Amino acid sequence: MAKTLDVLVVGSVNLDLSAKVARLPQPGETISGAVLKRFPGGKGANQALAARRLGAEVTLVAAVGEDGNADEALALLQQADVDLGALQRLPGVPTGLAMIAVTPEGENQIVVAPGANTKLRTPDDGFPAADLVISQLETPGAVLEDVVKHCAGFVCVNLAPAKEVDVSVLTRADLIVVNESEADWYGQSLSAARGFVATTYGARGAKLYHGETLIAETEPPAVDAVDTTGAGDTFTAALALQLASGVAGPNALTFACAAGALATTRRGAQPSLPTAREVRTLLAR
Repeated sequence: MAKTLDVLVVGSVNLDLSAKVARLPQPGETISGAVLKRFPGGKGANQALAARRLGAEVTLVAAVGEDGNADEALALLQQADVDLGALQRLPGVPTGLAMIAVTPEGENQIVVAPGANTKLRTPDDGFPAADLVISQLETPGAVLEDVVKHCAGFVCVNLAPAKEVDVSVLTRADLIVVNESEADWYGQSLSAARGFVATTYGARGAKLYHGETLIAETEPPAVDAVDTTGAGDTFTAALALQLASGVAGPNALTFACAAGALATTRRGAQPSLPTAREVRTLLAR
C-alpha cells in the first residue's frame, strides 16, 4: 500500500479461553486432558490488530467491562499502539469471553459470552473519520446501522456471526465478507449488495464477486495450520485494506488469503496475526 490508511474498527473485544484438545467433543461428551491458555480476542479487536500489523493507523470503537479481563483483552492492542481513545469501559458489566476448543489440526469450536459487547453504543460525538471502516455483527445492530449511515470512506462489513441485518448494511457496504456457512445462511439476500462480496472456504481458498460477476478466486499458500482462530478476521482486514488502497481484486484476494493462512500457523487469535512483511515473504515463496 502506497498510502498509510486511517482505519476505524467498530466491533467486539473478548478474552479467549483456548483449550487445546485431542479432538472436538460430541454433544453431551466430556473431553479431559485439555491444555488451557488465555489470549486477547473478539472479532473487532482481532481485525483492528490485524490492520495495525499490516501497516495501517487504527482506531477501535468497542466496549469492555471494568474488570481484569479487560486489561488482558486489550494488552496486545495497547502494545501495538491501536488508538483506544473511543473505548467504552462499562461498570457492572463483564468483558466478553470466548470459550474455544482447538484440535491439533487447528479446527475449533467457539462459544461466546458477549458481555459488554452487547452494550456498545454509538459515540455521542459520532465516529472518528477514517479512510476505511470495518465492522462485524458481534455488537448491537443499531450501532452497525449508524456506521453505514454516517461513516464516509470505504466500508467493510463482516457478516459474522450470521444474523438478520437491515438492508442498508448490504446496499452501503463497499465490501461484505462471509464464510461458506454464512453465505448459505444469507442466501439470495446477498444479491442486494452493491459492492464487493468475498466468500471464504477455509483451506480451499476464497472467491471475490462484484454483483453477479466473479472477479477472482484463489487458494491460500500451503502452511502447517495449528489454530484457525482469527484467520477469518485476518483475511477480512487484509482484503479491506488492499481494496481500499486501490489494489486490483485478484491481487487483493491473493494477499488476503496468504494473510489468513499465516494466521493459522500460531496458536491464539491475536498472537498469530501476521505483519505485511510476513505476508509478502510467504507470497514470494
